[in-house]
Amino acid sequence: MTTIHQHLEQQARLRPDAPALSARDATLTYARLWQGVRRAAARLTGLGVARHDRVAVFLEKRFETVEALWGTSVAGGVFVPVNPLLKGRQVAHVVRDSGARVLVTSAGRLSAVRDHLGDTGLTTVLLVDPADGGVPDDLPRVPGLTVHRWTDGAQEADGAHETDEPTPSGPDTDIAAILYTSGSTGAPKGVVLSHRNLVVGATSVSGYLHNTADDVLLAVLPLSFDAGLSQLTTAFAVGAHAVLLDYLLPRNVTAACEKYGVTGITGVPPLWTQLAAVEWPSGARFALRYFANTGGRMSGALLHELRDLFPAAAPYLMYGLTESFRSTYLDPAQVDARPDSIGRAIPNAEVLVLRPDGTPCEPDEPGELVHRGSLVALGYWNDPERTAARFRPVPGYDEPWRAVPEPAVWSGDTVVRDADGYLYFVGRADEMIKTSGYRVSPTEVEEAALATGLVREAVAVGVPDARLGQRIALAVLAPEPVDTDRLLKEMRQTLPTFMVPAQVHVAAAFPRNPNGKLDRPAIRAGLVAEVAG
Repeated sequence: MTTIHQHLEQQARLRPDAPALSARDATLTYARLWQGVRRAAARLTGLGVARHDRVAVFLEKRFETVEALWGTSVAGGVFVPVNPLLKGRQVAHVVRDSGARVLVTSAGRLSAVRDHLGDTGLTTVLLVDPADGGVPDDLPRVPGLTVHRWTDGAQEADGAHETDEPTPSGPDTDIAAILYTSGSTGAPKGVVLSHRNLVVGATSVSGYLHNTADDVLLAVLPLSFDAGLSQLTTAFAVGAHAVLLDYLLPRNVTAACEKYGVTGITGVPPLWTQLAAVEWPSGARFALRYFANTGGRMSGALLHELRDLFPAAAPYLMYGLTESFRSTYLDPAQVDARPDSIGRAIPNAEVLVLRPDGTPCEPDEPGELVHRGSLVALGYWNDPERTAARFRPVPGYDEPWRAVPEPAVWSGDTVVRDADGYLYFVGRADEMIKTSGYRVSPTEVEEAALATGLVREAVAVGVPDARLGQRIALAVLAPEPVDTDRLLKEMRQTLPTFMVPAQVHVAAAFPRNPNGKLDRPAIRAGLVAEVAG
């Protein structure tokens, strides 16, 4: 396989009548899903999408979302999934930064963000609403922006799915997707993934999870999240059945698991905490073959609860970076002996623990986790400086025959490797906040607080939280007494829910270093102590 859509194409040929994708009480077979993907590709091609063109997809989980993502691949373009929880400012940043000319969305979502799209370079919007969906008469409002319907041009796509000819494929090094993840200093940055990254990642992950065509995988994480997208790529790699679910309440998960006989779930610690606290139907409990954790460490107590809840399920504890899709996993057979370990490298990856000079650390010596191999992303979109800092070769590790040294991703995470080769997470070098499985930039939270005009200075930090991993605490200075309720209300207008601070502390002054800059470690230590007290 050289392109990500070829897994789906192959399954449509081998297992045309098998269930491929379910959403909202409906199910598509592999043949029907592939037909929809081919039609989406023809629709996008008809709108001028060509090789390397970016297509942003801003939708909740539905059939059209998957058809648009995989259809972009068939059309030779680059798909850019946009988290449906984002607000207008964040959506505009992703569209602008990626250079997407086409946005696939719904009328309701377009109405919510259209006032932010004026300077993004967007030229075309494709609405998935049905013909009688009540699209507002005043669309579009943005000069030069044309709005089309998903079903427009169906006639030109009618023959797209009927041929038995395989779809053309480009080099596996072609860009397949750009996934946006928060950086420690401001707006999210786009991680560029090749077809090779996604194909090898799907093969690797489905391999160690022992996925087969008999599996039913619950896709409950956002598709803009690498682990969420992986639920689809791994399912399609082996012909499994994927179930799309937009998470609202824990009972939505239990109901979906019971209805479809879900055998595998990948979640983040806050999700698992909520799922462990509700009653599960007996059939759903015993149907689960495995549960996997990513996006932060799972506590021993929570792991114990889940193992009691799902007695037939194998636990997989995983560690990953968007920049490498996935790096390590702990074999379920080692969970009792090493519950705090993030495991060893996944198949088709090499994970090193290095000193700052690039030399390998001794056992139990802290060092930076560095990932080499075919899962390493191509870099950050349109950001050569940060790409050069994070993606660089490891001295002395390249084979002599390589004309160009193979880049590795230097994670910024400190780990130790024990004498048996198992890795243990120590901490991060940057100030990223990890909450509810999301990486949140403190700078972006601070800028939202300052934009309200209610505060003069602001510092956002993550403080430990048993349920969320970290919760966001905001310390502020203001020229006059601060109405914290009003501050949070205004911040909710511009930030998605997971980025809104859980608490606000009004400080009399901020500690500063000798250069006059904010002493963030001291501010964080003070907030953590205040919360603990």
